[in-house]
Amino acid sequence: MESEIPPDELSGFEEYRAKVAGTNISSQTLLATDYLNHFNEIVMLLDMLPDMPDMIEECKAWAPKDYKSHFADSTFSDKQLAIEAYDRVPSKFRLPFEATIGQINALLLEGMDRLDHLIADGAEPEQLQEGCRTISRAAQLLMDCASGIIHGGDRAMAQAEIDGLLGR
Repeated sequence: MESEIPPDELSGFEEYRAKVAGTNISSQTLLATDYLNHFNEIVMLLDMLPDMPDMIEECKAWAPKDYKSHFADSTFSDKQLAIEAYDRVPSKFRLPFEATIGQINALLLEGMDRLDHLIADGAEPEQLQEGCRTISRAAQLLMDCASGIIHGGDRAMAQAEIDGLLGR
């Protein structure tokens, strides 16, 4: 794996790889799955939305948060190490990870806007439920992709795959 990491990234990666040993930060990538909790929270709210449409305001209050900001605001025990290690994540992992996070953020923001309009327009409960389910399922698949990258994969989902999930 080290042979796939550019020489200018290798020494910082190896230094932090030793530092993260024994923590909940992946020594394969220097990324931590705790970041995905930021998205788990909104997905849980979306799952409740069909039964409690008034929770749309709580959903709309959610905002994207980048990796370092998430850890700066978290109670994660190794949060400072996670923040420092992020700058040493090899581009082989960081680029698809950031692309995937961008896809999740766009999906959730666009999805919540659509759901807000459905609720405001008095959509049928089944229509709201299907909308929530579609967004939630797509977000979960993207989070699974991000988790795979955190654990050493380097493949982001193509936009066409995401569009297929959303029926676009």
